[in-house]
Amino acid sequence: MRYENPVLPGFHPDPTVCRADGTFYLATSTFEYVPGVPLYRSQNLADWEPIGHVLTRESQLDLSDADASAGIFAPTLRYHEGTFYLVTTNVSGDGHFLVTTDDPAGEWSDPTWIDAPGIDPDLFFDGDTCYFTFHDEDPDNPVRQAELDVETGDLGDVHTVWTGYRDPWAEAPHIYERDGTYYMLLAEGGTHTGHMVVAARADDPAGPYEGCPDNPILTQWGRPREEIQALGHADLVRDGDGQWWLVCLGIRQRGPWPRFHHLGRETFLAPVSWDDGWPVVNDGEPIEAEMDAPLPGERRPGETAVERTDTTFDDLDVEWQFRGRRDGERYETGEAGLRLRGGPERLDEPGATFVGRRQTAFDCRAEATLSFDPSAGEEAGLAVLADDDHHYQVGVTRRDGRREAVVRLRIGDATDVVGRRPVGETVELAVDAAADEYRFLVDGEEFGSAATRYLSTEVAAGFTGAVLGPYATGRGTTCETDAVVERFVYES
Repeated sequence: MRYENPVLPGFHPDPTVCRADGTFYLATSTFEYVPGVPLYRSQNLADWEPIGHVLTRESQLDLSDADASAGIFAPTLRYHEGTFYLVTTNVSGDGHFLVTTDDPAGEWSDPTWIDAPGIDPDLFFDGDTCYFTFHDEDPDNPVRQAELDVETGDLGDVHTVWTGYRDPWAEAPHIYERDGTYYMLLAEGGTHTGHMVVAARADDPAGPYEGCPDNPILTQWGRPREEIQALGHADLVRDGDGQWWLVCLGIRQRGPWPRFHHLGRETFLAPVSWDDGWPVVNDGEPIEAEMDAPLPGERRPGETAVERTDTTFDDLDVEWQFRGRRDGERYETGEAGLRLRGGPERLDEPGATFVGRRQTAFDCRAEATLSFDPSAGEEAGLAVLADDDHHYQVGVTRRDGRREAVVRLRIGDATDVVGRRPVGETVELAVDAAADEYRFLVDGEEFGSAATRYLSTEVAAGFTGAVLGPYATGRGTTCETDAVVERFVYES
């Protein structure tokens, strides 16, 4: 059965997957964005339906002081005896914590905190024992483990279980059991083009672990011209027929050499077989954009590569996310649309009024109908954002008594205005994206463009991807007038 990679395009890094009662569930990292940790479910591992977020309340997640690409790092999602467990790390807060639920589409518990250093925590249940395995920042002891009391968060004695195959910065451990043998997958080589997956096994979940003689079992290292790169940070799941599968992050590069990626790290899928007791990913062949494998369920009828989302803003659905926190006084949804109250912060600053959705395709278009009568200096519109220092925006402002549309570019320390023109009170704004360029349109006419390269990880750094959506700012003061986004359409 044919499917397309990535199975979750756009900013969906560090995937973790489990199976419960015949349904697959998957979660990914969110870093400085809230709500935290999106959740998806699937019957076939290729088509994923969003069902909500794990971290939806301030009592679970406080990112008010989070920098770009900080916040929530790699989670692990597991199901054990009727309960879903998710463990992750808030690197901008108090570190590791565990939340639980019996309905992943419903409310999750408040955090149970776990006192341990590092990132990338894993949970493995073996009978009545839960093993907590994590990346420690000590290069001599990069992957450590202890027994965990999931009710209290208390840890037993901590010991080292892996010191690295090639890289002392081994991370992202996950443990599994197969036929009485315990396996551990880990990520090494960083999270860019040197990224790889290594495997180890043991007779006991606490080790000692021996490395696979064919490590790394997955990497694009040494294939620099392949479109798909940086495969790693993998998790395994077994379907109802006993077939094993691997999800991992990867990137899709674009442009002339040196190549770049701006959609972020995405989620890829591959089948796993076993040879002499070791996992083999995709029969040892590279993961491709088009794959043939025996998926555990049928594809959705009428499945198409075209995505179109019309948002009327009766509410903000699960595709939308905020940076740092959602200030209820600045965002109001209703039949009239999304009402934004711009604060003094510009998009260059934490706390700016902005809500966005992931860019999931190189060729796509975002459109917004904006009603806004700004006072002098106030501004609202559409933005394409990588971080505080790298973003493009097409908006409406007032200058010298005249309402005008403006296109602004921020690339590191360089800023520029590349277009201005007079407009009315209700304006049609659009961002038309291609692999190499964003074009900005006002009332159907183009009057500015910018290269996608400058929003890429290779330029901006960081762990996220391009996010599109409405913004508002008083550029130093709180706006006197609300901006109303009457309509938003994303199409790819």
